[in-house]
Amino acid sequence: MNTNREGQDQLSPMDRLLALMSMLRDREFGCPWDLKQTFESLIPYTVEEVHEVVHAIESGDRDELRDELGDLLFQVVFYAQLSREEGGFDFQDVAAEVTGKLLRRHPHVFPDGRLESFGRKQELSAGEVVSNWEAIKHAERANKGIGPGGRQSVLDGMPKSLPALEKARKLQQRAAGVGFDWQETRPVIDKLKEEIGEFEQALAEEDPAGMREELGDMLFAIVNLSRHCKLDCESALRESNRRFEARFRDLEELAEERGWALPESDLRELDQLWTLAKARVRDRTSGDSH
Repeated sequence: MNTNREGQDQLSPMDRLLALMSMLRDREFGCPWDLKQTFESLIPYTVEEVHEVVHAIESGDRDELRDELGDLLFQVVFYAQLSREEGGFDFQDVAAEVTGKLLRRHPHVFPDGRLESFGRKQELSAGEVVSNWEAIKHAERANKGIGPGGRQSVLDGMPKSLPALEKARKLQQRAAGVGFDWQETRPVIDKLKEEIGEFEQALAEEDPAGMREELGDMLFAIVNLSRHCKLDCESALRESNRRFEARFRDLEELAEERGWALPESDLRELDQLWTLAKARVRDRTSGDSH
């Protein structure tokens, strides 16, 4: 294998990464682990890298974010290499595809769909941009063919593997794009209260199937409320998870200081510790903000 090291030292960082990927997959000199990988086997690693990028963003650590974005980019490069080996698309095709898509979906920035038309911006609000974006995506999906059942739907093209909360948001967003949405937040809150009432009824009737259905409807309504309030349901839940974890760890520490064994403590005692733990976490958080 001719590595041509002098020439490779002069490559751009992106081209060096592509060359490295090709070498890792070299049948004679490459890495045994990389050679074993397939599109399917890489899926859990890709999902993990996405979560690590999110964690780096939420932690505010830009050095970590740079590192994790590199790991995520490597996943894209890996998939492109596998496809190239099959005689399919390569990384340049991926870059060209996303560039073309973004040009089409930003007519207010690139009026004739070319980079050269930049500078003749149309004045649009953020809401109008989102509406146009959804309309253009719907047209693109329509051009790709008919959806399930022999007809086109604004819901066509929804990834089946999306997490449930994100899929609920996207379903609602698609429906809202064609006018199927409340225009105010109050009816959304009323709908959530209605779903809670229906869950309570199923609970009173000891109906497991009904409880499961109503629980799903409650979660769907909560996602709808978060969307109307322009909040991200997933990140809000992650923040709640972090708060609970910090408070419960403090509760464990407080119990240990008092010589209490958690399984042997009654709920009233634990509730007192929980209140103290909440205050300690709140004080620490307040101190960190100054």
